[in-house]
Amino acid sequence: MSDQTAQNASARPRIAESSWRTELRAMFVLAWPLVIAQLAQTALTTTDVIMMGWLGPEALAAGTLATSFLMPQLLLGIGIVGAVAPLTAQARGARDIKAVRRIVRQGFWVAIVAAAVLVPIILQIRTVFGWLGQDPILTERANEYIQIGAWMMFPALAVIVVRSFLSAFDTTRIILLVTVGGVLVNAAANYLLMFGVLGFPRLELRGAAIATVLTNIVMLAALLAFVLTHRRFRRFHILIRFWKPDWPRFMGIVRMGVPIGLTVLAEVGLFTAAALLMGRIGTAEVAAHAVALQCASMAFMVPLGLGTAATVRVGVAHGRGDRAGIGRAGWTAFALGTGFMALTCLAFVTLAPLIVTLFLDPARPENARALALAASFLGIAGIFQIVDGAQVVAAHALRGLSDTKIPMLIAIVGYWLVGLPVSWFLGFQLGWGGTGIWTGLAAGLAFAAVALSTRFALRERLGLMAPGRSG
Repeated sequence: MSDQTAQNASARPRIAESSWRTELRAMFVLAWPLVIAQLAQTALTTTDVIMMGWLGPEALAAGTLATSFLMPQLLLGIGIVGAVAPLTAQARGARDIKAVRRIVRQGFWVAIVAAAVLVPIILQIRTVFGWLGQDPILTERANEYIQIGAWMMFPALAVIVVRSFLSAFDTTRIILLVTVGGVLVNAAANYLLMFGVLGFPRLELRGAAIATVLTNIVMLAALLAFVLTHRRFRRFHILIRFWKPDWPRFMGIVRMGVPIGLTVLAEVGLFTAAALLMGRIGTAEVAAHAVALQCASMAFMVPLGLGTAATVRVGVAHGRGDRAGIGRAGWTAFALGTGFMALTCLAFVTLAPLIVTLFLDPARPENARALALAASFLGIAGIFQIVDGAQVVAAHALRGLSDTKIPMLIAIVGYWLVGLPVSWFLGFQLGWGGTGIWTGLAAGLAFAAVALSTRFALRERLGLMAPGRSG
């Protein structure tokens, strides 16, 4: 072998190593603000729950009922408009500025249409809760919140469009800052309007609803102000000729976004069904389930943020036709997501008895059974963490390739034809109780994780990397 050939051969591994290192750095810089922003978004609802609790147990129960009715439909809408992120990332990779402008503009159109469809459904809470036999007094108070709070759908979905645009261009710190600002605005508005402080009327749950709507309007205004004035983004003119239709782009977002929304809805429905199954066993099981689920949900924000970053990085590589870049982006996010979840698995398995005491007072004898159950559920949740992180990152990486329909079917099969039946069988037929239900959840997520990861690994063989492919 000549000296030149040897030098070339030794250079190739260094170049590959450098590329992976560059991808790792880019993924981390993009993802960490998104992770913290997801946690801050959770703090928005946590603030509402805390302040509703200050009003008393009836207000808290009514507010919880209202938000439990609102959130699945909000998440459906968020999933639909979330298609703006991968499509914009692909257009960025292809250096198509005109396509970026049209995608974002039609994203606002989709947000408006989705909200216009969902809001009238949400406003029917009194009728729906009547069919479900909910307490009439709580239903009426929940209706007070919903009649105002439902209108947050319009600004909230528009916020997702702008966030998707910014994420596609690796500009995520402003998303973090605006979300944290939103938490502060929401807390202040809640305090003033719910409790009638500083001369404001005491509106209680209606005040909380007004605060939620105002917070989303403020967040949208802040993000739009940034996009329209920042020299990097104002050149896109995303609001120019806003009312000019672009039906192919509109339908492209809908075709890609509806499966994403239904995937999210399927997962939310699975955990709702699990809570209902717990309710058939006993109060202690429900309390323990709530503790374990809260811990798992907080940890889930990390792979969720990494998943969003994977969508962008894979989408950009796909747009520029970089096959190797697609693999690096997807597998880097996968390694980071599952690696973090492996650490939380270790923490949950080894520290579960200590962690659950943050939620339930061990000094109170009536909490003893719930504490023991919560610790056992959290141990299972540790294993659950790894497959949950794997499936969410894999699903988001596939979205970067515009692949959403088959992942939706995989999720539905995993959640509803594997997870829920296994939960029911182990929990009730074999008598495992809540432990069986959590084992079933882990089984469903494991199915989805293996199937989605395999699909990403076989992306070339399955024809997922064809330019212009959608759905």
